[in-house]
Amino acid sequence: MELQVGIRAMLRQAFDLLSTTYFDFPKKQKLSDVFTHSICVSQEIKASAAIENKLFNLVRASYMINEYVIMPHEVFSFWHVIGDPKKGFRKGRVITRGKVSEEMGGGLCQVSGLIYHVSLLAGLEIIERHNHSIDLYTDDTRYTPLGTDATVVYGYKDLRIKNNNPFPVSFQLLPGQDSIEINLLSPKPLRQQVLSYSIVKDDHSACVSILNEENKVISHSRYKVFTS
Repeated sequence: MELQVGIRAMLRQAFDLLSTTYFDFPKKQKLSDVFTHSICVSQEIKASAAIENKLFNLVRASYMINEYVIMPHEVFSFWHVIGDPKKGFRKGRVITRGKVSEEMGGGLCQVSGLIYHVSLLAGLEIIERHNHSIDLYTDDTRYTPLGTDATVVYGYKDLRIKNNNPFPVSFQLLPGQDSIEINLLSPKPLRQQVLSYSIVKDDHSACVSILNEENKVISHSRYKVFTS
């Protein structure tokens, strides 16, 4: 499994090197005082057996992401910023091939999900995103709308967001003990979209379509129904 992940990571890196998008990845920059506008999303951090490890991972990932400013036409890549989760992150809960397990970097999907959700609200261009294979939550335990998650698997599944604005933007994360907040900052106002959700469920799956104000589908996800 580790060999397969390593090969996939090298193939993706080679593809990026050979494509023009490699040169569009953002660089670390100091955030200036002109970033006075924001769109904000906040989520609860659910208690779990591995909560301390998850909090560590959330804080570390937030610190790394907060260092980047995304210029016009640049593409934010989750793994380009975070790197190999085996280097510096701790074990936590992940969903692999439809099963819940523990791996290094567990909990990072909450960060990628926040980035995806706020990007949808801001109308940023989604280059790559993958939903989780199963829905683990009920309506009572859910901490984000179904369909706004973004799973990330190093070397295989990435989250990539293009800044389609004529000015820079920056994802700024503020993790706490029981909640985490993301602010998409910009020097000029970003119009926050009003999203609507169409959910079709049966005994085995749930299909979610997210629509913008023009009633255009901007995201589609399909989940297996989780049974304990």
